[in-house]
Parts: sequence; C-alpha cells; structure tokens
Amino acid sequence: MAQVRSIFLSDIHLGTRACQAHRLLDFLKRYDSEHLFLVGDIFDFWAMGRRGVCWSAHMNTVVQKVLKRARHGTKVVFVPGNHDEALREYLDSSFGDIVLRREYVHVAADGKRYLLLHGDEFDVVTKYHRWLALLGDHSYAFLVRLNVMLSWLRRQLGIAGYWSLAGYAKRKVKTAVSFIYDFEESVVRNVKSRGLDGVVCGHIHAAAIKRIDGVTYINCGDWVDSCTAVVEHDDGRMELIDWGVQQAQVPQGELTLDAADTWPAPAQTEEREAA
Repeated sequence: MAQVRSIFLSDIHLGTRACQAHRLLDFLKRYDSEHLFLVGDIFDFWAMGRRGVCWSAHMNTVVQKVLKRARHGTKVVFVPGNHDEALREYLDSSFGDIVLRREYVHVAADGKRYLLLHGDEFDVVTKYHRWLALLGDHSYAFLVRLNVMLSWLRRQLGIAGYWSLAGYAKRKVKTAVSFIYDFEESVVRNVKSRGLDGVVCGHIHAAAIKRIDGVTYINCGDWVDSCTAVVEHDDGRMELIDWGVQQAQVPQGELTLDAADTWPAPAQTEEREAA
C-alpha cells in the first residue's frame, strides 16, 4: 500500500448504477493517507430520489472503509456537493469522526493553502436554473446506461479497454468545453481574491491539475466516467491518479477487476495563464 499525506475524492455518486465503487475499492486498497477529503457528490440523493436506490455490496464496503479509516486516526473532511446537498443542513457537525464543512482550507506539506469546495456555486446552471440541471442529469444518466450496453458489446467483440460515451460527448460538444473553461476561470478568480495558493474541487467531472493566472487549479474528476483521484505527497506535491492507467501497470494476477473494464481517461496537467 502506498502511503501519501492526503487523498482527495469527489463525485463518487454512491447509490447510482453508474458509480464504479468496485474500482474505487481497488484504489483505496493501494493508497492510505493521513488526510482524506471528500469533495462533494459522494452520495447522489438526486438520483436516489427520482430513479430509486441502486446500492451494491461494493458501495457498502466503500462507506465502511471510510468510516474505519476515520476511527483509526485518518482526518476525514466531507464537503457536500449539490447531489448530496441535504447534508449541508448538518455543516460543522461530526458523524463517525467525519467532519462536515461547507468549504475547507487545507495547508499542504509545503505550506501552500488550498481551498476545498465542491464547486456547484460556480455553475450558473445548477445555481439559477435547477430544472435545466435536472434535465442534464437525466441526459447524463441515459448516456451512462447506454454506455453499459456498449461496454458489453465491446467485450463480446474482444475490444480491449473501457470507453465512456458520456465522457466522449462531454469532450466533443463545444458548449461543454466552453462551460468547463468558464467554470475553471470563475473558481480561480474567487480563490485568487482570497489570497490562497490553489483550489481542489469537483462537480464538472473533468480531472485536471493546472496553473491558471498564478493559481493551482485541481479537479478530482469522478468515479463514474474517469475513475480519478488526487493525492498529496509528503513534500506537498499534488498528483492526479488515473486509476485506469494505474491498473494497467499492475500484473494481471494482482488485479481484482477485469482489465478490459479499466478506463484510461487522459489526465490533464498543464500551465495556462489567463489573459
């Protein structure tokens, strides 16, 4: 097991068919940390309320593993997102040694200060047009269900690797790309105005570590399409873990998952200075 200083996870969407809890469990078996930050949409109360609860044994184990780490000294901070916003009624409370916060400032080992928030407050659709957000959520859920059938067909045809239809659509649609760019810029402006060094967020399911206008922007990605997480090493260095790629590097005998189901989503690490 790799020991790191901090693990950052977001957009797991427990309670939905799309959640890849089994892959997350494999990740947690190989990474342990002093700090564990849950950066929103860990549970998907939206989907559970409208489409019914889809809860697997793997999801139970994810919850149990997080609670066990909290009991054994790992500092666990949960920043609820818009899909689990019901938990925002209990901010500043503790549940099983897990602390709930609206946002949180994490001081890394190198002294840099990162604002942790989910990010939905910077999404104008979610904030001001909830009906449109719900429509988009339904469309996204349809693409995920369709992708399950496509994955089955790819396996039957002997095509290796996992391919996400929802992720492909998000990358190719121009308006989606523009939305991601606007979201990043809005988050960075807020963080810079506070005099902080960086931000760790989620919400848009677009994993990235990049510099924008002098601020380190970090997005954890998700455990629906990309299966990505962010870890902080003992020297304060932040790393984006693409779990599909990590699994591909493990000998077949050590994997608990079918290698054909891994998702090699591209990790984005780049420098971009705002004009």
